[in-house]
Amino acid sequence: MHDIDASPVPGAWRRTAAGAGLLRADGSVASTIFAEMTALAAATGAINLGQGFPDEDGPVEVLEAAREAISRGANQYPPGLGVLELREAISEHQRRFYGLEVDPATEVIVTAGATEALAAALLALVDGPEDEVVVFEPFYDSYAACVALSGATLRTVPLRWPQFQPDLDELAAVVSDRTRVILVNDPHNPTGAVFGREVLEQIVRLAERHDAVILTDEVYEHLTFGVPHTPIATLPGAWERTLTISSGGKTFRTTGWKIGWITGPARLLTAVLTVKQYLTYTNGAPLQPAIAVGLRLPDAFFTGIADDMRIKRDILGTGLRAAGLAASEPHGSYFTVADAASLGATEADAFCRGPLAEAGVVGIPVTAFVTPERRAEYATLIRFAACKRVEVLEEAATRLASLAGR
Repeated sequence: MHDIDASPVPGAWRRTAAGAGLLRADGSVASTIFAEMTALAAATGAINLGQGFPDEDGPVEVLEAAREAISRGANQYPPGLGVLELREAISEHQRRFYGLEVDPATEVIVTAGATEALAAALLALVDGPEDEVVVFEPFYDSYAACVALSGATLRTVPLRWPQFQPDLDELAAVVSDRTRVILVNDPHNPTGAVFGREVLEQIVRLAERHDAVILTDEVYEHLTFGVPHTPIATLPGAWERTLTISSGGKTFRTTGWKIGWITGPARLLTAVLTVKQYLTYTNGAPLQPAIAVGLRLPDAFFTGIADDMRIKRDILGTGLRAAGLAASEPHGSYFTVADAASLGATEADAFCRGPLAEAGVVGIPVTAFVTPERRAEYATLIRFAACKRVEVLEEAATRLASLAGR
């Protein structure tokens, strides 16, 4: 048996953990909030509305296409850019839904999920702490971790309860000549916000003024409710400085497949590919043609998944409000944010581990998605995921009812 060496291990992992808020004062690394809350749900039998993954399989056409691809021998390395069939389907998708002309030969890269696309882009485009990356806060936790790994400086613009739309003057004050990347997540995780046209136009104006790249994460692009999704790349002057990320995971309920992509001008994608090819190189050979099948499904499929998610959003929101929680009304994504202050809570993490778990439901405190400096502004907010079967959400609503009158 080897002795355990307790001395610290040097390397970039420390700033990555610190960026994600996981580095403890003693130098140890904490578990992510997702791991902790999933374990809490498993230990208590609570319904897990914390982690954003569906509990239903995707469309049968997509699943069958993957099986067929395996059977016909698509099991070796696909090209580094991705299977041409998928790159062509992505190009067709961008034209079909948004009127964007994307060259599948030079303006599309298939990635190991949106997370790899994000990491490759940030590692490619920033060059040290003098470069700044602007993000909207709260933010998906991997953003801060990837920015820290890249060595850049994180700057944030707050999104405030309950509408979660940024103040345009605050945005302008944060973006500067040091800004290398403006990172946009729209529809937004964790808040469920869909940014208005005026917000997107301001982002483009500021990127042009300060010569920044816009990196936009649009994985929930087909899950909006009553409002359209407008890719920033479609706005005047945006294409030449915009990299657009999406994936098949949320649209086709295949989050475990990790098939994502990034589109944009060839000069920017060349930089991204230079890094990406030394990360995974490539992935998911039989899954890539299956996602191509999904992207070519008829319009009824895409409107249907948005309608289904809207119904689920409403069931969850009704249950939260009936329990006495103030709840936002998201216009996109899987997520609804509730304010536990209406039930007397002062700290969401304690409420999630205490009364909420005791009621038999698990959520995620929004403080897991913010910088330490702004924790107090989001102290009582909780994110809930509605991407579960209707009967699961109805049971969650029944359990939440026990919170009323506490």
